[in-house]
Amino acid sequence: MPTYNCELYVAEAIESILGQTFTDFEFLIIDDCSTDSTINIINSYNDNRIKVITKERNTGYTESLNYGIGIANGKYIARMDGDDISLPTRFEKQLEAFEVDKDLILCGTAIQVIGTNEVKRHPVKHEDIKVKLCFSNAFFHPTVMIRKDIFNRVKYNKDFEPAEDYDLWTKIVFLGKVTNIDDVLLNYRVHNNQVSNYKSNIQIEAMYIAQLRMFQELLSNEIIELEIYKKAFKNKKTESIDEFFNVAKLFKKIKENNNQLKVYKQHKFNRWLQKAKVNFVKNYFEINGFNIKVFLIILSTFSFVDIFLIIKKSFWFKINRL
Repeated sequence: MPTYNCELYVAEAIESILGQTFTDFEFLIIDDCSTDSTINIINSYNDNRIKVITKERNTGYTESLNYGIGIANGKYIARMDGDDISLPTRFEKQLEAFEVDKDLILCGTAIQVIGTNEVKRHPVKHEDIKVKLCFSNAFFHPTVMIRKDIFNRVKYNKDFEPAEDYDLWTKIVFLGKVTNIDDVLLNYRVHNNQVSNYKSNIQIEAMYIAQLRMFQELLSNEIIELEIYKKAFKNKKTESIDEFFNVAKLFKKIKENNNQLKVYKQHKFNRWLQKAKVNFVKNYFEINGFNIKVFLIILSTFSFVDIFLIIKKSFWFKINRL
C-alpha cells in the first residue's frame, strides 16, 4: 500500500486490511515522504504483520509499487490504496479463486463508490477482459491480487504514470489467465486529491499508448501511428479524405486480422469495433459534411452491417448535409 498525504483516510484503509478474515499476510506500507500526519497514523498501529518503509525522498507512486513488490515475501501481491476500504472477505475470496484455478495469474473485484449506492463492475471472463482492454480499463487497480512470480516478467512502468496500471494489464493479459470476481470486495473513494484527477490529461495520453499496444498484437511488424489511432478511436478531428482513407483501412485490417488470428473474441471485438466505426464516420460528416469520395471509401472498406448502422445512427446529419 503506497501512501502519500492521506491522513484523512489511511486509518480506515489500514484497519480494513488488518480486519481481513484471511490473516496470514505481511502488510507493506510504503510512504512517499508524506508532509501531513500520515506516517504518524501508520506508526500508531502495533501489529507485527505491518512493515513500514519510509522513503528518503519523494519518487512517486510507481516506484513505491515496484519497490514493495521487490521486497514482498508472499506468493501473491494484493494491491491497496491508502484512501480505500477493503471488505473483510476480500483476501479470502481472491485466494480461493487462485486455488480453484491454477492457471489464474490476476484477480480483481467489483467496487462500490464510497458515499453512494454506485456499484462498478468489469467483465469476469478472461476473453471478455482482453477485448475490453482494447478500448478501456478492465480492472479496478486497488482491488487486484497478482501472482508474485509474474513480476519476474513484467513491472509497473513509471513512464506511464498515472496509467501505470493500464499499461501493466495490457502486458499481463497475454501471460496467463485473468478474471474479476463479480462481488463488491472494496469500497472505492473518489476525491479531488487523487492523482487521476489532477493528472487526467497525462493519464489519458498514457492510456492511449497502452491501448494501442493491444491493436499492435494484430498487425505484426506494421506500426500503427498514434495520431491515426486517435482519429479512429478517440474522436480526434479528421479533416482530409486521405486521413479518412487511412483510418478506414486500419479498421478493415484490424477486423480481418483478428478474424484470421483470433487474438480477441470475435463477436465482442467486432461489436466494439463497429461502435468505433460508426462514431468515427458520424464525427467526420458532422465536421466536414457529406462527400461522395468518402462515401465510396466507406462502401469499399466497411461491411454491409457497418454501413447500415452508420446510416441508421447518423440519419440526423445526413438530411442536413446532403
